[in-house]
Amino acid sequence: MNDSLRHKGLRKKLVDGLKIKGIRDDKVLEAIRKVPRHLFMESSFINFAYKDQAFPIGAGQTISQPFTVAFQTQLLDIHKHDKILEIGTGSGYQAAVLIEMGAIVYTIERQKELYIKSQQLLPPIGYFPKFFFGDGYTGLPTYGPFDKIIVTAGASSIPEKLKLQLKPGGKMVIPVGGKTRQEMMLVTRVNETEFKSEKFGSFIFVPMLKGVVKL
Repeated sequence: MNDSLRHKGLRKKLVDGLKIKGIRDDKVLEAIRKVPRHLFMESSFINFAYKDQAFPIGAGQTISQPFTVAFQTQLLDIHKHDKILEIGTGSGYQAAVLIEMGAIVYTIERQKELYIKSQQLLPPIGYFPKFFFGDGYTGLPTYGPFDKIIVTAGASSIPEKLKLQLKPGGKMVIPVGGKTRQEMMLVTRVNETEFKSEKFGSFIFVPMLKGVVKL
């Protein structure tokens, strides 16, 4: 798994661009500078790995634009040893960024193809999330509660089951809206019964779907 000086230079350039676009969390920027995004790309797109764009990864899914990864991660205010539930493993890139920041990551994927691919990719390059194949709308109640939850697909509404898997004081970032555009929401669990929601601009994600897709 080659990570050359050229790749590292391109990542530094990418991080410089993210700073210009408003990413201020040094821990997020440092994680993106370290994670070799080109290893998560389909071979036909590998030369574009450090452009600030989303690209297809198979199974009708995409690897998110680096700015989007950085923006969601910054909103969550990650601390070392945070227990995080990721809905939508996808390529595994977002999970790698979180682990690079010292988080303990539980990641769930509904597409069997991507679930298998991410398991084959992440451990050999030094990232060890806890992988689950299942329905993101259900989450992982057996393993909760979580300090943070990150949803990497556009939901039509905020799933109640996920809200209830947050610790009091915990935060969830989730894009909510229609198929073509969503509003980035930050949901904070104030206490056992009260939640606070804030909006942070429009984004475009693939839709969050129910059920699982086997091979």
